[in-house]
Amino acid sequence: MYGESPKQLIKETRVPIEQKKGSERKIDYEYERCGVANIFMANEPLTGKRYVKVTEVKKKTDWAVFIKEIADEHYPSVKKIRLVMDNYGTHKPAALYETFSPQEAKRIWDRFEFIYTPKHGSWLNMAEIELHVLMSQCLNRRISKIVDMKQEVKAWQQDRNNKEAKINWQFTNNKARVKLKKLYPTILT
Repeated sequence: MYGESPKQLIKETRVPIEQKKGSERKIDYEYERCGVANIFMANEPLTGKRYVKVTEVKKKTDWAVFIKEIADEHYPSVKKIRLVMDNYGTHKPAALYETFSPQEAKRIWDRFEFIYTPKHGSWLNMAEIELHVLMSQCLNRRISKIVDMKQEVKAWQQDRNNKEAKINWQFTNNKARVKLKKLYPTILT
């Protein structure tokens, strides 16, 4: 499973008031925007492994580099890697060919079987669930520097991988047949 998400880099403009016993911590609504980071994630829902990369931008070359990392660093001995992901325009062979030599691009592309979620069906991708967990457990506060975000995400990834935290996927075949009824062919009798 593969997913990606932008995350704003936000800096406090005023020092928050420390939390006192019996009251909430007080944070001013005002902030300074410091840009946007991009988060790439690949995960194995059944084994509880995930690989996260934070980049400064989200370009097709960044996607291509992450795909190469999946193939060469995380699964070097696997012949065919099945990867479920959204059908974005950047998720195409052209991204690999623009980033790497033709031989290298073909080598990487041939290692994968890409399975695209239906249009407006990113919720079918379990990586989106794991991205939500990352956002709520790790990136649920203001972080102003990408270097700090990278450190936080790396620590979160190591903790989740060490725990072999799996996704509790509850979307069954029966639920899919009801929810995706219009996508199934109709048999006339």
